[in-house]
Amino acid sequence: MVNFDVQVARSKFPALKEDQVFLDNAGGTQTLSTVIEAISDYLIKSNVQFGGSYKTSKASSSRYDSGVAAGAKFINAQKDEIAFGPSATQLLRNLSFTFQFQEGDEIVVSAIDHEANIAPWKDLAERLKLTIKWWAPQEKSTNPRLLPEELKSLLSPKTRLVTCTHASNVLGTIHDIKAIAEVVHTIPNALLCVDGVSYAPHRPIDVKDLGVDFYVLSWYKIYGPHVAMMYGSRKAQEQMRTLGHFFNPHATLENKISLGSGYYELVQAIPPIIDYLGPPESGSWGGGGMESHESLLQSTLLEYLNSKPNITIFGERSADENLRLPTVSFKVDGWDSKELVETLEQTTNYGFRWGAFYSNWLVHEFFKLDSSGVIRVSMAHYNTLEEVKGFIEAFDNVISKKPT
Repeated sequence: MVNFDVQVARSKFPALKEDQVFLDNAGGTQTLSTVIEAISDYLIKSNVQFGGSYKTSKASSSRYDSGVAAGAKFINAQKDEIAFGPSATQLLRNLSFTFQFQEGDEIVVSAIDHEANIAPWKDLAERLKLTIKWWAPQEKSTNPRLLPEELKSLLSPKTRLVTCTHASNVLGTIHDIKAIAEVVHTIPNALLCVDGVSYAPHRPIDVKDLGVDFYVLSWYKIYGPHVAMMYGSRKAQEQMRTLGHFFNPHATLENKISLGSGYYELVQAIPPIIDYLGPPESGSWGGGGMESHESLLQSTLLEYLNSKPNITIFGERSADENLRLPTVSFKVDGWDSKELVETLEQTTNYGFRWGAFYSNWLVHEFFKLDSSGVIRVSMAHYNTLEEVKGFIEAFDNVISKKPT
């Protein structure tokens, strides 16, 4: 899709017909009509426990299996390497209970991540008496980055696990996961667990090429339903115990960490998302389509923000699509972030947010910001240039009228 048609894309999202401009997409995107229809159709025609020999149960099983296959294809994994759960937060917590590291082993945890990829590892370290080494950017800047070179000094023969984000949900900055994985794997049996929730809606993912051991994403941020997915390589699974019932199979990642029976209607609704996005090299992702449109949106917003000396951008100031995603956070001198967002909301239909967005250490400790944190504008491919320009105009009108 070389010539990306944003109006054609918007026509596939029923919510975009409503009177709301969605600029909070990092918190959750709108849902494709085909996904909504698939969920409804499943609940009408196939809503039974799968695994039975009767017709409707066979249909349920088949539809769920198609969803698993589509999820695996999305990240270039095998079906036995993925599992589903209610959220990335829950899947990461479940994963932490499968490891049986030894007292004194070390784990390296990114300090600038979403709390979902921090709290489980702090708890694991406390339970198993492990040593945590915090991976915090050495340079104190408004664009902190996780650099492979800085990681090297944190590793030792005792390192068992390294955790980090592919792209920050606050900064939008993209990290070089492939290079990070190469550094991690200089240590025998060390594992890399990556939070890809903020990256996945914007770029294709190939877990084999990246070289990660675990990778997690959320489909409700990729134009789908509220269900999350984790990848765990077959080799990495050898270091996991199962959380499942003793009498159930323990062969797959799903066997090990997806507890109970759930998400049938949600998982089987993943294929329409894959159909919509198409293959990485030639579908909506590729050929200068979705990615270049989002680049235009972030360029427009960042050009405005960079022109204002009273605005501090947190994250990459450049609009280079190789360095950042269209999730842009900032703060305006003299304004409380909460007050500014709510002031604009009173007279416009722009939906955007203020806060720390569960990256509390990053916002409150690294940046030393107050409780209202940053203002975040997070765009998706279905946003229009007119929406972004309209937001800029309304935003500038508000900040220019604040009494001094």
